[in-house]
Amino acid sequence: MLIVHVFVEVKSDQVEAFKLATLENAQNSIKEPGIARFDVVQQQDDPTRFVLVEVYRTAEDPARHKETNHYQKWRTTVTDMMASPRSSIKYNNIFPDENSWDISQ
Repeated sequence: MLIVHVFVEVKSDQVEAFKLATLENAQNSIKEPGIARFDVVQQQDDPTRFVLVEVYRTAEDPARHKETNHYQKWRTTVTDMMASPRSSIKYNNIFPDENSWDISQ
């Protein structure tokens, strides 16, 4: 399992448009066999800040995700909405175990 937290700061006048585009991407992303979860969270005290929590089944799955039409559409759509370039940090899973990440259970 590979867990990626993507940190995004959006221009204040683009928050709603960013949310719409990101929800569309997330809803399509969770249909990919290599993605166990794809969460979108918004910071409470600063609504221009978001974290995308992407849980991949293998180390190869992020590259597969970036090849999809929905990801490419999202990237193109949201680039100009961002107040600064997005950043990410990769994590290894500790708990819960990998079988618990399967949302179909």
